[in-house]
Amino acid sequence: MAKTKVKLRELSNDELTHRGRDLTEEVFNLRFQVSMAMAKNPARIRQCRRELARIQTILRERELGLSRGQ
Repeated sequence: MAKTKVKLRELSNDELTHRGRDLTEEVFNLRFQVSMAMAKNPARIRQCRRELARIQTILRERELGLSRGQ
């Protein structure tokens, strides 16, 4: 998990925004698959939502000019 956070922080704002859009679309598709009982890995929804939250947090920190010491 720590590796993911570090990798996300290394990305530019545009890359984070693009990744966020991809994750939002993936969550939508996974939720649809789960509702139709076709999902291979329903736990992936949770993983995607958490990564999306991390991305939004990083973008908000940058917007506010906050930095977190690693």
